[in-house]
Amino acid sequence: MTTSIYQSSIPILTLGLNNLSAILDKAAVQTTAKSVDSKTLASARLIIDMLPLSKQVQIACDSAKGAAARLAGIDNPTHEDNEETIEQLKARIEKTLKFISQVTERQLAGSESKEIVIAYPNVTLKFSGLDFLTKFALPNFYFHITMAYAIIRANGVDVGKMDYLGKIQ
Repeated sequence: MTTSIYQSSIPILTLGLNNLSAILDKAAVQTTAKSVDSKTLASARLIIDMLPLSKQVQIACDSAKGAAARLAGIDNPTHEDNEETIEQLKARIEKTLKFISQVTERQLAGSESKEIVIAYPNVTLKFSGLDFLTKFALPNFYFHITMAYAIIRANGVDVGKMDYLGKIQ
């Protein structure tokens, strides 16, 4: 039995975003209990030259919707990067989940061999759909979720590995 590109993308992206949202729920509870401004945690960083929590969540969302859109050959919705609170970051995740939930298995059928081109100012990356998903989109997605988790954990929120993994069964 082979695994489709749909099974290797949409359910995995959905799980990761749902887990990130649940981690943000725990962060919201603790910031409220400790009378910490939600903006303070959203702007927290692991180290001075690293992107803050808000940007980590934004990029994780962008990675998820970008992967789904590119593989499906549909427009990638633009979301403004203006979230400043945990609540706003959760809303960003919800918008992303809504978008990727509308991508169907049929839309992704055959995208394994589809050419995906991503142009940056200094480099253009070309992938097959499968290589794009497995070598770029998913690693990038998980990197930013991991950084968001680490920032939240480093700021004293009581989360652990099972929060990161979520409901895996």
